Amino acid sequence: MSKQRVIVTGGSGLAGKWILKHFVEHNYEVINLDIKAPDEQICRTIITDLTDLGQVHNALSQYAGGHRQEVAGIVHFAAIPQAYTHTNEVCYRNNVMSAYNIMEAAANYNIGKVVVASSESSYGICFASEFFEPKYLPMDEEHPQLPEDSYGLSKIVNEVTAEAFNRRTGMQVVSFRLGNILVPERYADVKARFDQPEDRLRILWSYIDARDVASACRLAIETDGLGAVALNLAADDISSDQPTQQLVNRYLPGVTDIRAPLEGRVTLLSSEKAKQLLGWQAKYNIMEQ
Repeated sequence: MSKQRVIVTGGSGLAGKWILKHFVEHNYEVINLDIKAPDEQICRTIITDLTDLGQVHNALSQYAGGHRQEVAGIVHFAAIPQAYTHTNEVCYRNNVMSAYNIMEAAANYNIGKVVVASSESSYGICFASEFFEPKYLPMDEEHPQLPEDSYGLSKIVNEVTAEAFNRRTGMQVVSFRLGNILVPERYADVKARFDQPEDRLRILWSYIDARDVASACRLAIETDGLGAVALNLAADDISSDQPTQQLVNRYLPGVTDIRAPLEGRVTLLSSEKAKQLLGWQAKYNIMEQ
């Protein structure tokens, strides 16, 4: 029996390496599309400018369409990963066009499932010129998305693009609104700054282990009937050693709409919907790393 095939974009990046490894470990044939080669050779990489639709089609042509083996899905993580590292229009154009091109090519090659990296930044708090408090806590997917930066805006546009492709083709697109992604070697640095909780206020102390991101991506490919859906993805705890309620009292005193008990070090970015729809569960927490 042949392996299922999955295309990953951005597999040379921070989280991408762990996504490649996870799919390979779960017996998938994996092809990585990225603008650069990875540091570690995990699977085949095709150097591809994803903002060029012709290159995307050309890269996929070897693996999809005609009588070739069916592609189970595409996991699209290639992007400029945060605001203000590039000029605004470069960030916006890169992130929007690469996501559009992946979905357009997937539609043209009858690839029925795509996973897209969205972000908690789409809620607008992270990169706002003036900090503002959430409307309520914990934040779920119904919370208003209020970005003023091109990065957060690009993520909202990509989620709307996913809805359009779902309407046009029935394509399933899962957009993960990711908390701050941590890889194993980053935990020590974050824990060393536990005495400065204000550093991570704008992300509400959320985080998600790259290995938990990878498992969620696989489940999103293996689960049927999701349509176009945006899902928060965060660890169950926070990236602070202080109790969540204590942090809220100190740094978010204006938030009076508390919709779930803030017991212990519970997260303020709810992933309950991902748990319900995917059967996903975060396995890694910062205190054990």
